[in-house]
Amino acid sequence: MFSVELRLSARDMVPADLASCGWSGSAHHLAVVAEQLARVRLGEVDYLAVCPDTDIPVAKGGVDYAVKRGVGTLWQLAVHPALQSCGIGTFLVGAAEQRIRARGLRHAELGVEESNPRARVLYERLGYVAFDRQPDAWDEQARDGSVRRYETMCPLMRKDLL
Repeated sequence: MFSVELRLSARDMVPADLASCGWSGSAHHLAVVAEQLARVRLGEVDYLAVCPDTDIPVAKGGVDYAVKRGVGTLWQLAVHPALQSCGIGTFLVGAAEQRIRARGLRHAELGVEESNPRARVLYERLGYVAFDRQPDAWDEQARDGSVRRYETMCPLMRKDLL
């Protein structure tokens, strides 16, 4: 058995990164991410890319400051499927929490699909506690290129950042 170590850094995602992020979703999803990157300039969100020394994103995710006053809401978190369970998600969430703290906020929240228990276990391990549930929905591109509405239920989780 052998191990591999990656030196990771978190930086602001830029539009040029999208060409390397096909692993995170469809062309429609990446177009939505591009729209969110425009919100970065307005100060409404931070959108992070986690990269090894190659500077090619292996994880991405946003923090939205407009969802709830005084809270950074984590969303669109994704780690390259081949690199899941390697600590990269933990690194991404930690980097997002640092951004929230840097804005002087003390609370982070996120929603996790009920159909994603693996992610929920990660968030619980990182100190997030479920406090409510709510329906969520977004447009999703099917394999045939059509776009349909995806609906799900998400427990809401919160962490106090002290």
